[in-house]
Amino acid sequence: MFTYDIIASFNELETSLYNYICQHSEKVAYMRIRELADETHVSTATILRFCRKLNCEGFSEFKVMLKMHIGENKKTILKSSEHSVTEFFERTLNGNIEDNMKKAASLVTKADSVIFIGIGSSGILAEYGARYFSSLGAFSMYIKDPSFPIHSKFRHNSVAIVLSVSGESHFTITHLNQLKQDGSKIISITNNKHSTIAKISDINIPYYVTEEWLENANITTQIPVMYILESMAREIYKLNKIKK
Repeated sequence: MFTYDIIASFNELETSLYNYICQHSEKVAYMRIRELADETHVSTATILRFCRKLNCEGFSEFKVMLKMHIGENKKTILKSSEHSVTEFFERTLNGNIEDNMKKAASLVTKADSVIFIGIGSSGILAEYGARYFSSLGAFSMYIKDPSFPIHSKFRHNSVAIVLSVSGESHFTITHLNQLKQDGSKIISITNNKHSTIAKISDINIPYYVTEEWLENANITTQIPVMYILESMAREIYKLNKIKK
């Protein structure tokens, strides 16, 4: 409801009004304009100016918008972790995911360097993946900074393992384009195989779980990604032992 630009445009009185509404939104949704003015010690003119900044013609339209906003937040029902895991196993493990993980592991064993890429929660898992792979003998690094430079010696004969729920991250696609032009192989782990990142990868491992959002935060479970990363790392360890 309140974007950065809108909040930045508030004067001192409008900011105090904004703070009151955030703290008493359910109460405000059923107040009269005069009641709100008395509670917040501002004029009705200030409230109407506040409403216009939110593209509402008046206080009544603002209250409708506020009620809708409250209703949307109440509708959010989080699935249980058991549901998410079951969904992953039922949808994915009946397919060719094991074959894809073995192909990806084989590709990693032939590379001189392994680079994990991701942002947000995927960036945290990229860090975890690099640590887990390194613990099992496949030394890896991770990148979760959009401006992080990749030196040419690391791009030569490298494999990038890309983590992205949507598969549409602008930052990630930019890095992949640079790596692909230098001949790097791309392994992507995404929520579906039809995304941009999946399509430009040499190997894509999709895990197919229902995306979940809470307000503006993507809270889709990352348990499948953990499973895929650990399974790949263990397969790489086995292949390296055979090579020796």
